[in-house]
Amino acid sequence: MEEIQPQSDNYRSSSSSASSPASRVPSSNFFYLRKPGSLRQPISFEDSPEWEDTDIEVRVDEGGDSINAATTPVSPSLSKINSGSLPSPPLLEGAVVARKIAGASIVWKDLTVTIKGKRKYSEKVVKSSNGYALPGTMTVIMGPAKSGKSTLLRAIAGRLPHSARMYGEVFVNGAKSHMPYGSYGFVERESTLIGSLTVREFLYYSALLQLPGFFCHRKGVVEDAIHAMSLSDYANKLIGGHCYMKGLRRGERRRVSIARELVMRPHILFIDEPLYHLDSVSALLMMVTLKKLASTGCTLIFTIYQSSTEVFGLFDRICLLSNGNTLFFGETLACLQDDHGDFSSVNMDTAVAIRTLEATYKTSADAAAVETMILRLIEKEGPLLKSKGKASSATRIAVLTWRSLLIMSREWKYYWLRLILYMFLTLCIGTVFSNLGHSLSSVVTRVAAVFVFISFTSLLSIAGVPALMKEIKIYACEESNWHSGAFVFLLGQLLSSIPFLFLISISSSLVFYFLIGLRDEFSLLMYFVLNFFICLLVNEGLMLVIAALWQHVFWSILTLACIHVVMMLSAGYFRIRNALPRPVWTYPISYIAFHTYSIQGLLENEYLGTSFAVGQVRTISGFQALRSAYDISVNSNSKWENLLVLFLMALAYRLILFVLLYFRVKKNTFIHKLLSCDPDTNNPR
Repeated sequence: MEEIQPQSDNYRSSSSSASSPASRVPSSNFFYLRKPGSLRQPISFEDSPEWEDTDIEVRVDEGGDSINAATTPVSPSLSKINSGSLPSPPLLEGAVVARKIAGASIVWKDLTVTIKGKRKYSEKVVKSSNGYALPGTMTVIMGPAKSGKSTLLRAIAGRLPHSARMYGEVFVNGAKSHMPYGSYGFVERESTLIGSLTVREFLYYSALLQLPGFFCHRKGVVEDAIHAMSLSDYANKLIGGHCYMKGLRRGERRRVSIARELVMRPHILFIDEPLYHLDSVSALLMMVTLKKLASTGCTLIFTIYQSSTEVFGLFDRICLLSNGNTLFFGETLACLQDDHGDFSSVNMDTAVAIRTLEATYKTSADAAAVETMILRLIEKEGPLLKSKGKASSATRIAVLTWRSLLIMSREWKYYWLRLILYMFLTLCIGTVFSNLGHSLSSVVTRVAAVFVFISFTSLLSIAGVPALMKEIKIYACEESNWHSGAFVFLLGQLLSSIPFLFLISISSSLVFYFLIGLRDEFSLLMYFVLNFFICLLVNEGLMLVIAALWQHVFWSILTLACIHVVMMLSAGYFRIRNALPRPVWTYPISYIAFHTYSIQGLLENEYLGTSFAVGQVRTISGFQALRSAYDISVNSNSKWENLLVLFLMALAYRLILFVLLYFRVKKNTFIHKLLSCDPDTNNPR
């Protein structure tokens, strides 16, 4: 366990005063240890909720000096913490007090979690943990690296992956029941935000994805979440900023992540490392904000790696973990007090202190008091938590489509710059192959122009991989909290990408078509645009599949570049398709290369039904003129068959993407977050 040290002299917030118990902690470099069970009243039963009276009293003192909340009468041993002896930074003038929330008590009893890793046996990450959290309080799970903090938090919230097994019981309001959708919120350590949206827009779209009902009803919920997390000054600011303005800082981004879960007005809120990568000032402001949130009645449970003494004093209860073992559970400052309620220090290093607590806690009066409290909380069932309903799939698809269109209109680097590059490449190809004429000698050169146009524009699409990777990460983050789904994301992404891809296809096709001098017929031009549009749609699906498979920008780009080169080699230009070596190159590569069907359809569109004069009296058909340069079909319907194949390939890639999103992305996201490294360490929990 990390040593708890007093804050440095050069930083003293207005929240630290001589009257604060946290400020009386003696300055020392040693671990502060109170022998378990030495406190005369380790835990008071007066904190347990009475279900007959669920009203929550919220009071903000005039002058903004302190925050006081009471869901039930407060015990004498907690009065030092919750009665105003820990003054918080003054509230801003005109600050809005968040509306009351009916919290819920949660109890975990004999909770053990094992994870099946690469080895044959399973490792116990959490071992027989007992504890509880009450409405209107903050309960923190604290410990060093590899202590099992996040695993315990996920086990309580019911969010363990399939590779983990949980033993023990979790009670909500005294009943062994599952927490339904909307009754609780879970904030990941690293949440993915959308930088091109403002804070208010981001929360509004999140509310539309989560809540049922009419659009107008969501605005009040969003404003409540903004006020609850003190984001009013940043509500109209872009999260990621732009070239003329910086985006939100880490502390503000973290509060936006928490506000996203608050739009559901959950009874219980789980937060994994709310102070992750925050400086001391931002950490204190975050904890004061969470203290205000808890004062509305919400039950807060979160993990923390280490904290300053000012932050430590704001917690209501603490669960200390080490190697999966519970070292202490009880009131925060009780673990630092002696028999007389004063702070005492012991000249003992961290390792010795941990071993001492491991050996003595289970038989201490504190552990017995926790067990008695747990029995009291579960002997009488309270009101069951009910689901608040979900937004319909049609609503979610519409919201995701509109949100993606808005993101595309603002992400100039990945979308508008990509359109400019397409136009520049098309102008280059068109001017190089301009003034070809319509003689027999121009056939081979025109085939080269079509091949270069399809191949190079498809290769250029790889520039959009970072944007697609962002969309997949946003999906994984929203899906983990059931805000989205694989089918909803797939359809929303497809519908939002169609206008952008069609804009690219029609602008590039018009420039190329008239610079090259293809046949001047409207129906042929429309087929060219449609063929290129579906070709881009297929390529977009391929990029999404590779991005979802790797989930890494560099490896996705490298893989796509290799795939495109192989497809270009087997597309029938460098060597006619029938002459390719049959193993591998003809079957299956030439048949799965979308370049083949796109180029073949465009050439059939241009040359079928035409003829070329050879000498004075002889003519040959367009098919015969093209036969030596590219392999096409003599059937007049062949170009439509190629278009159908491209369309089926676009559907096939989306189907593969659906499978990957449903299984691989969801599985990898949970395992990564469960086995992710603690801050300042490279060892997994």
